[in-house]
Amino acid sequence: MMPRLFQIGPFTVYSYGLMLGIAFIIASYVLTKELERRKMDPNIATEVTLYAIIFGLIGSKLFYVLENWDAFVANPLGEFFSPGGLTFYGGFLLALTAIFITIRRKKIPFLVIADATAPSLSLAYGIGRIGCHLAGDGDYGVPTSLPWGTNYEHGTVPPSYAFRGTEIEKHFPGGIVPDNTPLHPAPIYEFLMAMVIFSILWQLRKKSNWPDGKLFMFYLIFTGTARLAVEFIRLNPRLLFGLTEAQLIAIALVLGGISGLVFFYKHPALKKWVPPQKEAEPKLKKSSVK
Repeated sequence: MMPRLFQIGPFTVYSYGLMLGIAFIIASYVLTKELERRKMDPNIATEVTLYAIIFGLIGSKLFYVLENWDAFVANPLGEFFSPGGLTFYGGFLLALTAIFITIRRKKIPFLVIADATAPSLSLAYGIGRIGCHLAGDGDYGVPTSLPWGTNYEHGTVPPSYAFRGTEIEKHFPGGIVPDNTPLHPAPIYEFLMAMVIFSILWQLRKKSNWPDGKLFMFYLIFTGTARLAVEFIRLNPRLLFGLTEAQLIAIALVLGGISGLVFFYKHPALKKWVPPQKEAEPKLKKSSVK
């Protein structure tokens, strides 16, 4: 693992931060091109990306704090301002709310932007998971004997600490999981699934006869299903029915997506929103003065 890539004087470049920055840049570029294809103002992509960065990071950190309240109470400043400790769904929900309010003020249907953003979201999520893998921030999976089991001993959250207090550590001598224990590279699994989802959405976006919001419903179903699946081998506490918090939210997203598709099926007459055409600028009359 490489939590720190290199250092320039007093400044350290962290792998997670770098990949997060790359994710936002690429996602913004892809969204810009998609808005141009839809004959919409491409500048909206910059505004959407900015809100995604600000509220995404705030929501991710707040959600993480709520999940790890005891650690936050013990060290509030350290936990809140630490570079690690981000929960995707917290950032996703808060950023989605902020973007919804902003887009509504522009008098653009939210589902139009949701459709345009769906492929970019998958792409950004996958790239961000590469950052999690390089940082070894605890998003990895449980021990495995598979040939691609990954050693995270040099990560920011070593396995001996991450598995402390879990049932898994009871299966190791002395009740401690060695830091060099091969683990499921869950971030890589998520990266691969995100790339598959992006590829599918990128093709489906060309469906001209689909109503606004249908592509986003597929995004919810695909993303929720992928997270539901990977959580079975990730290290997260089980809250209800043997499922983790992330799995419960994932199920809600899948059900929301399915409900949306059912709605569209029952309302086949729904039409796509057409961006208003810009008024042509009046041509200047030629001067009669020679």
